[in-house]
Amino acid sequence: MRHKIYVETTIVSYLCARPSMNPIVAGRQELTKEWWNNHRMLYDLFISELVSQEASDGDHAAASQRLNHLSAIDSLKISDEAILLANHLVNNGPIPKEYGEDALHIAICAVNGLTFSLRGIVSILQTQPIVARLKTMVEMQGYLCPIICTPEELMEE
Repeated sequence: MRHKIYVETTIVSYLCARPSMNPIVAGRQELTKEWWNNHRMLYDLFISELVSQEASDGDHAAASQRLNHLSAIDSLKISDEAILLANHLVNNGPIPKEYGEDALHIAICAVNGLTFSLRGIVSILQTQPIVARLKTMVEMQGYLCPIICTPEELMEE
């Protein structure tokens, strides 16, 4: 069975950005390109309307390039069910209000049964206490919680 991967906006941003002068960011960009070019075909990829909205922000030429990378990936709608779950995760749970869009990304994954939520960066959402609470809260709402990971972590699996 192929894993279903939700591709968050940072992935396509790393693919399309100029190489960073920051060595950590440059390394993440290279790992993301490695995963995209050599590993993505092993998975069923999905984005959402939210990813498309975020990718279309900013410089027109850069946005066009990001959207071009995403054009062949199936897009999931932002359902009322996902909005309710995201609000629950922010209002009652482990996700701080300033990470509301991240909660919506996770909720979209959960309500659509996606295995992984692929991010370009390690975030607050990947700290052990938040992961444990997030998993519990999502599962208490009747869904499986996606694994939030980076391309590097997915390549190690």
